[in-house]
Amino acid sequence: MEFAREDCAIRHCDAGLVRAFELLGKRWSGLVLGTLSSGPASFSEMRRALLPITDSVLSERLNELTAAGLLTRSVKDTRPPGVIYQLTDAGAAIVPVLDQLATWATDHLVS
Repeated sequence: MEFAREDCAIRHCDAGLVRAFELLGKRWSGLVLGTLSSGPASFSEMRRALLPITDSVLSERLNELTAAGLLTRSVKDTRPPGVIYQLTDAGAAIVPVLDQLATWATDHLVS
């Protein structure tokens, strides 16, 4: 059966959802945020928690999430200097959504 173009409603995705998935849809982004939900962590702590992520991908995701305002990056005055990442208020606000997503996945996705 053929439909005339006028008969089909064109659907548009919510612009906010598009922006969210442009950032959070990248591999590891949600896991980085979820890992930091339990508190601040150094790069090396994040690397160990997120194995098998590579250093370059972790660095890229941390920079993107920091630029988006979801993380803060603080340099510790130690030898060698250390860097600590922490969720901002905006980053912490996504944690309940990530928790709901994890529950949904457990309940509805086949292992």
